[in-house]
Amino acid sequence: MPDSAADPDLLTISQLKSIASGQPQPYRLHVQVEMKAERTTSTGAPFVEVKLADAGDSLVWRVFDNNPLFRDAAELDRGQFIELAAQWIDTGKYGIEPKQPRLRLLSEEERATLLSGDSELARQQAADFDDIARFCSEIRDPRLKALCALFLEKHGERLKRTAAAKKNHHARRGGLVEHVAQMMRCAVAVCGVYPGLNRDLMITGVLFHDCGKLWENCYAENSFAQSLTTVAELLGHIPLGMELVNKLWRDVMERPEAAEWLHVEPASDSVRLHLLHLIAAHHGALEFGSPVLPKTPEAIALHHVDNIDAKLEMFRRAYESGKELAPGIIEKFQPWPVNIVAPLPAVPVMRDE
Repeated sequence: MPDSAADPDLLTISQLKSIASGQPQPYRLHVQVEMKAERTTSTGAPFVEVKLADAGDSLVWRVFDNNPLFRDAAELDRGQFIELAAQWIDTGKYGIEPKQPRLRLLSEEERATLLSGDSELARQQAADFDDIARFCSEIRDPRLKALCALFLEKHGERLKRTAAAKKNHHARRGGLVEHVAQMMRCAVAVCGVYPGLNRDLMITGVLFHDCGKLWENCYAENSFAQSLTTVAELLGHIPLGMELVNKLWRDVMERPEAAEWLHVEPASDSVRLHLLHLIAAHHGALEFGSPVLPKTPEAIALHHVDNIDAKLEMFRRAYESGKELAPGIIEKFQPWPVNIVAPLPAVPVMRDE
């Protein structure tokens, strides 16, 4: 991650978004080319659209044919690491744009530094992963506990490289770890208020609800670009997640200790079926991609826990990077269709309390 104290002109994408304004400001970005496409305007003029990414965010750079870097941008390859220096300006409607841009490839040392990512974000995600493992270790149902442990053993490293979404929330390397950990904390709190909920099933459902995204939103080991896979394109993350659970379930039930679970109630097939329902129904609506609506208390609770964490992360991003139209009012921030208003601060705690 750029050290702003040692090199104040070198910013992350998130830092740039938070300070960009209508006045040009000179900054440099160290980024990876996540995507490049040659397009044409409505009048037929050619331009190159380049999606740039670092450990925490992404930015689209549109290079038109009258730009002196048009040919250089057209020759960029997906996966290349570059420095883009410019006078950066927030145009409003068209977002942040680089004026008078300068482009060069990063050195091996600069590339390694960039790939090491934001040290604070890395510490946060490591702590989140530890919390996920801890919550799973507290599961009392031996079948669900074994299932979660096997998933973390076989796919934990891939989970650490997966985003929770393409763009709307936790859309960064390791974002799914952040999302799952926070959902587990929320689910445990909800189960404390509603003790009739099956906590073991809720924790397991949170872990697996987006597990298909390990093949839909996963980053390569040395890349900030999400990999495209045929299986994700053809099936999507919900069917993929259900298939993965069935595969891991068979593996768990073939273990010698599974013989001890034959008389555990509820029956194993019922436990598996309820878990699959949580994955299938977690989008909450047919029009949002779920093949079935939530039909159990845990399914509806999981849907809302998922939605709460995703939406609050979107608010956080809007407050961090959105454009302030007036004091406390932030311009609508995708995917919100309305302007965002600053939250009401809590009354400070008095010393004698």
